[in-house]
Amino acid sequence: MELAQNVYYFETSDDDPETGLGRRVVRLGSVPIGSLVVRGDTNPLTNNAIASLIAITFDRYRAFANESRIETERRTEQLRATVLDSLAHAYKTPLTAIRAASTGLGEMGHLSAGQADLVSLIDEQTDLLRELTTRLLTTARLDGGQVAIHVAPISVGTLMEEILAGLKERLASMKVAVEIEDEDLVLSCDRELMVMLLTQYIDNACKYSNFGTTITIRVMVVSSEVIFSVHSYGPMIPMADRERIFDRYYRSSTYSNRAPGTGIGLSVAKRAAQIHGGYVWVTSDEQDGTSFFAAIPLITEKERAS
Repeated sequence: MELAQNVYYFETSDDDPETGLGRRVVRLGSVPIGSLVVRGDTNPLTNNAIASLIAITFDRYRAFANESRIETERRTEQLRATVLDSLAHAYKTPLTAIRAASTGLGEMGHLSAGQADLVSLIDEQTDLLRELTTRLLTTARLDGGQVAIHVAPISVGTLMEEILAGLKERLASMKVAVEIEDEDLVLSCDRELMVMLLTQYIDNACKYSNFGTTITIRVMVVSSEVIFSVHSYGPMIPMADRERIFDRYYRSSTYSNRAPGTGIGLSVAKRAAQIHGGYVWVTSDEQDGTSFFAAIPLITEKERAS
């Protein structure tokens, strides 16, 4: 055992006719993965062949293990998407009934202050559940490749106005600044997916920004990409969390105790950017604040091909 370890650590490959020992380092490419010690009446060619056969066996096993892991992950994601889709559809019917019932109660009138508050609470929580259901459906469809992208030229200024109008109530108590480098900028994109992406970024900033600070939304063109960013001042995201924060269901340890959430929204934003051929990232600093970015190509792959 000690002899084999020394062969591996010191990468010794030789043959000793006097002792009958053949020593070889087993490699995958240029990377040592083990060692071989042969004792007996063998020759250097035989020892080389044995070491090569061992390396090939390990390489095939590794490839098979990777292939099995990838297939298992694919099936798991497929099953998860199916379950999410089924659950989301199952929730829609009772949510519609609850909302209809609460609306009916409100329209009946003659409610006491306490009863009116309860109806308002039902409406508020129903809206939250409906929003979560929509995100679950979107997540399942994005992962399952069931979302057809409808690309069309869209004014970025108009797009931002639409998004901010949809978040009017959410932003009522917030300070918001919008900086668009080129007011005439037009982007070829899927309107629904871009609204979803940027709404998630802005909603995230609303949840975690410090009271009284400004949320800044910027749009600029860098090279052949449109860069959208949403900046806010709040808790710093640790370096270890900045890659994983876009993974589904992952919540930063910094964020988990600050506001309710499912860990779905940012993964949907990432997928929406990827469908456009873009990408996302985040920067975070205790003094400079946190910025979420999305880079979307100015020209789609389809337009390049034509």
